[in-house]
Amino acid sequence: MISVFDLFKIGIGPSSSHTVGPMKAAHAFAEGLARSGAIGRIETVGVTLYGSLAFTGRGHATDKAVVLGLSGLQPETVDPDAVDRLAASVRENRRLLLAGRRPIAFDPERNIVFDVVNPPPRHPNTLRLVAWDAQGAPVADETWLSIGGGFVVRDGDATVAAEEDGRAPYPFRSSAELLALGRKTGLSIADLQGANEAALRPAEAVEGHVGKILAAMFGCIERGLAHSGPLPGGLSVERRAQAIHARLIENAHRNARPAHEIMDYVSVYALAVNEENAAGGRVVTAPTNGAAGVVPAVLRYYRDHCEGATAKGLSDFLMTATAVGGLFKLNASISGAEVGCQGEVGVASSMAAAGLSAALGGSNGQIENAAEIAMEHHLGMTCDPVAGLVQIPCIERNAFGAVKAIAAASLALHGDGRHRVSLDSVIATMRQTGADMQSKYKETSLGGLAVNFVEC
Repeated sequence: MISVFDLFKIGIGPSSSHTVGPMKAAHAFAEGLARSGAIGRIETVGVTLYGSLAFTGRGHATDKAVVLGLSGLQPETVDPDAVDRLAASVRENRRLLLAGRRPIAFDPERNIVFDVVNPPPRHPNTLRLVAWDAQGAPVADETWLSIGGGFVVRDGDATVAAEEDGRAPYPFRSSAELLALGRKTGLSIADLQGANEAALRPAEAVEGHVGKILAAMFGCIERGLAHSGPLPGGLSVERRAQAIHARLIENAHRNARPAHEIMDYVSVYALAVNEENAAGGRVVTAPTNGAAGVVPAVLRYYRDHCEGATAKGLSDFLMTATAVGGLFKLNASISGAEVGCQGEVGVASSMAAAGLSAALGGSNGQIENAAEIAMEHHLGMTCDPVAGLVQIPCIERNAFGAVKAIAAASLALHGDGRHRVSLDSVIATMRQTGADMQSKYKETSLGGLAVNFVEC
């Protein structure tokens, strides 16, 4: 099963698949050398990036992430403000403290290779790590796949999903099964997901994680609203969230409140998160970094703008969003490199629509309908980041995903849960559409806006 611990993870920007994933893989590789005792023989390490990691890795800070991971740092605990200093030190000194224990020779310009020629055999986000001894003999050679949302798999490793499914009292792999469980037990989707979570961990651990995720999301919005200036990367994209938010507050004080004001607030919350992400700040995968602004923006909308919002509503929102996001992860993909941005912002919008419907008291049928509506109107969305940066069109795209989520929830709640197209059908369509999509539209920056944008 896909847990709330899996889908919502605290990390750093700008990308879950290109920054968080490679950092986790490099950390696991280095820790493996330390645990085996082989670290004492290592003189240097080489990393080769393939596929989407090679094409857009520089813009997504994949090389920096690898350096951090090899140095023994992890996405959830690393200090975002110290990242650039550490990476610069390694680059200048051509030395790296492997797993935080052993100094080795490491020149990022030579030891990290962006291979845009050889296609990856299994997944578009692939990296290979090799450690050599003083004689140049390989001591360890591992290939890792960054499969979206910060999930990583070592090539050849078995999965533990079957074991966890066996422990879950209410396993489901489709929305049809999920709805059937609800009818049989009388439980809401949030309660079904919560019961599965409780079978894996103590209830207080689950509650603690939910609280930590909510705090991190709301904190990210506040940081985004507090900062201004240009984002890194060379496009000279200016942060806008702070200025727009200040204008909204000023207009409210003057009682100049247009009918679309609420959409402006929702949009600015999403912009704030994704500007933080683009700056390499602390964000939560929801389900990815590139789509990190949608769920927090809709959560903030519920908390601050919906009458009767409660702490239980926030928790039910996240649990329901987890159940829906898990269906996309199990049956399609949440990786832009595999299926385009429909798998990132589209899935985030579907999760947020379902979560909001649950928090507002929707039935299981209405929740499933909201999730279906939101994804249906993201089908075919490409992933074509300009200059390989998670800025254009990614930042604004999160604002639209959040507004669509609220619209989808509203439409579903005005109905009775009965509808013609199921969420399962939409997930299958999204998967098929992603398979048919040309690779140049799947996070390679070789098509779409990435090539048609002219920088003046």
